Amino acid sequence: MKFSDWISLSPSNILRWTPAASPSSSPVPPPVFSPEISSSQVEDEPFMSPAHHHELKQQLDQYVDEPAKSSKKKNSEENKSSFVIEMEPKSEGSTVVLAWEDLCVSVPSSSSSKGNDRVIIEGLNGYAQPGEVLAIMGPSGSGKTTLLDALAGRLPSNTRQLGVIHVNGRKQTLAFGTSAYVTQDDTLTTTLTVKEAVYYSALLQLPDSMTTSEKKERAETTIKVMGLHGARNTKIGGWNIKGLSGGQKRRVSICIEILTRPKLLFLDEPTSGLDSAASYHVVNRIAKLSRQYRMTVIASIHQPSSEVFNLFHNLCLLSSGRTIYFGPVSAANEFFALNGYPYPTMTNPSDHYLKTINKDFDEDMEQGSGGKLTTTEEAIYKLAEAYKTSQIFQQVKLQVSNLCKREGGILEKGSQASFLTQSVVLTRRSFLNMHRDLGYYWLRLGAYIGLGLCVGTIFLNIGTSFGSIQARGSVLLFVVAFLTFMAIGGFPSFVEDMKIFGRERLNGHYGVAAFVVGNTISSVPYLLMISLIPGALAYYLVGLHKGYQHFLFFALLLFVCMMLVESLMMVVASIVPDFLMGIIVGAGIQGAMILNAGFFRLPNDLPNPVWKYPMYYISFHRYANEGFYKNEFQGLQFPNNQIGGPSTISGEEILKTIWQMPMGYSKWVDLAVLFGMVVLYRLMFFSIIKLSEKKKSSSCLNR
Repeated sequence: MKFSDWISLSPSNILRWTPAASPSSSPVPPPVFSPEISSSQVEDEPFMSPAHHHELKQQLDQYVDEPAKSSKKKNSEENKSSFVIEMEPKSEGSTVVLAWEDLCVSVPSSSSSKGNDRVIIEGLNGYAQPGEVLAIMGPSGSGKTTLLDALAGRLPSNTRQLGVIHVNGRKQTLAFGTSAYVTQDDTLTTTLTVKEAVYYSALLQLPDSMTTSEKKERAETTIKVMGLHGARNTKIGGWNIKGLSGGQKRRVSICIEILTRPKLLFLDEPTSGLDSAASYHVVNRIAKLSRQYRMTVIASIHQPSSEVFNLFHNLCLLSSGRTIYFGPVSAANEFFALNGYPYPTMTNPSDHYLKTINKDFDEDMEQGSGGKLTTTEEAIYKLAEAYKTSQIFQQVKLQVSNLCKREGGILEKGSQASFLTQSVVLTRRSFLNMHRDLGYYWLRLGAYIGLGLCVGTIFLNIGTSFGSIQARGSVLLFVVAFLTFMAIGGFPSFVEDMKIFGRERLNGHYGVAAFVVGNTISSVPYLLMISLIPGALAYYLVGLHKGYQHFLFFALLLFVCMMLVESLMMVVASIVPDFLMGIIVGAGIQGAMILNAGFFRLPNDLPNPVWKYPMYYISFHRYANEGFYKNEFQGLQFPNNQIGGPSTISGEEILKTIWQMPMGYSKWVDLAVLFGMVVLYRLMFFSIIKLSEKKKSSSCLNR
């Protein structure tokens, strides 16, 4: 019987297709047979093989217990016809049940005309329950990651989302600590070992009620679960360090996110970079954790092996943003065979599904035993329409509707380490990363030492002649402008830190304030070292104002300037996350400030609009210049070359007449202003991150 003939049958003679239970899945309610047709009719259907019919009988015997057999024997005999799964909602308790209905996501098209949005996913319905693993499959560009991001509340702000997403029957957001998300990109601290990365994450995430030894044991156990015990002392590795392979990095990312045994876990391509054996063990252990801790797991997967494929409970198959199939994994074969695309024997079912619905290489598909050829577009359309008219689709819609109506508990962020603990752990981790990362401070230290020697030898022992006035001004300007300007050299390393912070922050590992405190404290020793060593070389080789107190102020002011530039670049990084664009923006801001510092153009000569008001007053180079110049010139006497004037000229007079600097306040006021700018820029960074989080959360709630 052909598929078209089967469709034309009357309802009383049609075998209603519904999924078979997956042998690898958690137990489901027993299958029920409809009295519409007898078991003999089932055997007569060409798409229901005797082996499959025997399998259905075994499944029925497996789920029916002895009391039920004795008391409901008559009902069991009457129900042996059409295979139907009763989808009863599972008890929520402290678990998470996720359901989505008519979910659509679109982005603005490149066309200038309005209302021409490009649809990424449309009309998706489905659910994910505790103790189960839902696999999202499809060709590249089918919308797998977009669906994950939509469910996790992580869609970009330029997307438009329609439809309903319910968590435990409520419309609530999932971001910032209520779920864990393992992204495709393994954003890790490359200088840490596997043991250090997982252990520091355990200290950050696990609550203070757990002892340090318990946290360490949890980290070690998780490392063993992911098969990384042999590589626990290997550095993750980056551009300058040979470390883990791509597959091992993927497992480290999973390790970090399953430390707390989250209620809801999203995995985007968890088997990328893994061989077939490693993929099986990773997915198998995630499935075991899901059953053990009643976790709800949703994973996008790309062409799994048959062993891995059978570990999933439910399958969501997408193509071009449309649902091709949603239901138990074991019933997908039957669905494809029923619609004329049976998978060949001795092949991987997932390979067959993806080949059938992948239109990138639009090949003709052989349909059914008749050998009729159809295009991939036709196959996709036929399967999508067949799914919409199938019994399983109606069951899914009913299940989603029931789950949306059953209000469970409000999803709340779990307990974690205190703010003080997080700040201490982040400081330790950041300090260790800065120590091991050559590009963070060590290369800058070498460059600063070289520049300090250059300045010291070019302006060697400039003395106190009248010509030394201009020379001292030039040396100090070089320190203010170029040594502080080079502080942006650590921006690429900080951008990597920001990527790690973004991932960990979205998963709720710690707060923004703890990150700011940890980054600030950990950078202090390195900035002091960079200020003291090159500063001492330049200061004493040039022969600037003698006296240790003058040098200490010089080094302290240089330290504050470098910290201020790093604070400014933190603000830039929060707005422009790309490090190349960030360096350009940061360099442009500093260039404009240097022009208004009062050296290239004296303060009284600056045009009032814009350049003097407000640029001259908000430029930190102005206060740095004043601090360095006051520290250098106050208390010194220089010979006066001007005819008719006094034989000497004081440093205070030089500051007022030559450099046009205000003398109504001391150099310590300039230092205090710069320190206040450091605090202001760090607070700006904190505020920008918090506002972006609030905007993202509100946009997720309003979708």
